[in-house]
Amino acid sequence: MSTSPSPKPRICKAPRESQAARATRTLNVAGVLADTYANATCALRHNSAFQLLAATILSAQCTDERVNMVTPELFREYPTPQALAEARQEDVERIVQSTGFFRAKANSLRGMAQGLVERFDGKVPRSLEDLVTLPGVGRKTANVVLGTVYGIASGVVVDTHVTRITNLLALTTHRDAVKIELDLMKLLPETEWVDFSHRLIHHGRKICIARRPKCTECPLLPLCPRVGLPELGVTGSDGPAAAKKTSKK
Repeated sequence: MSTSPSPKPRICKAPRESQAARATRTLNVAGVLADTYANATCALRHNSAFQLLAATILSAQCTDERVNMVTPELFREYPTPQALAEARQEDVERIVQSTGFFRAKANSLRGMAQGLVERFDGKVPRSLEDLVTLPGVGRKTANVVLGTVYGIASGVVVDTHVTRITNLLALTTHRDAVKIELDLMKLLPETEWVDFSHRLIHHGRKICIARRPKCTECPLLPLCPRVGLPELGVTGSDGPAAAKKTSKK
């Protein structure tokens, strides 16, 4: 007895919508995130702009949890930019080794600290233009520090969570972080730039998990086209179609 193969699930595509409609939907997404993650903040533990700058450099290709395990020793050994600027490369490498790419990160940390001491009197500058001149500091790191510590909305932080989820939401079609940031800055009012990323990152850790997104539990589902994912309910999963059937029983 032959059995016919199961039909392949259809893949969700981005909706056709005007820029104005997308902006309205983005505001609605921001509102849901604000209601769901009202207290979301930066997950990297820090007590100063210098500490957050160092922690964010370490967070590249590494989890925040791992960084938070490493930074207490780093800040205990090197509590100031001056101390870190004078540190030996091998000593910093030993402390940050578990974060990956430890030689490059140790070099960036020391270079960043030396830049602060030599050009900014040991203080973390309050402008994106100045911050990105420091070794290991790009737009993402600068935006994290400026928004979290100083409350300055210089842009939108784009990490792997933000990249993935904004594509699922069809808020952008780009994979390049700078292009995604520019798209989001056009869609969001400046007052949302800082908190939107914090909340979306929390959402990516709790609900919209990369390998197993909990779409049927997601408060953003009515606003999310789920671009690139199989349509819910097509393969017998616990998607909206299945949920509706269950609710009618």
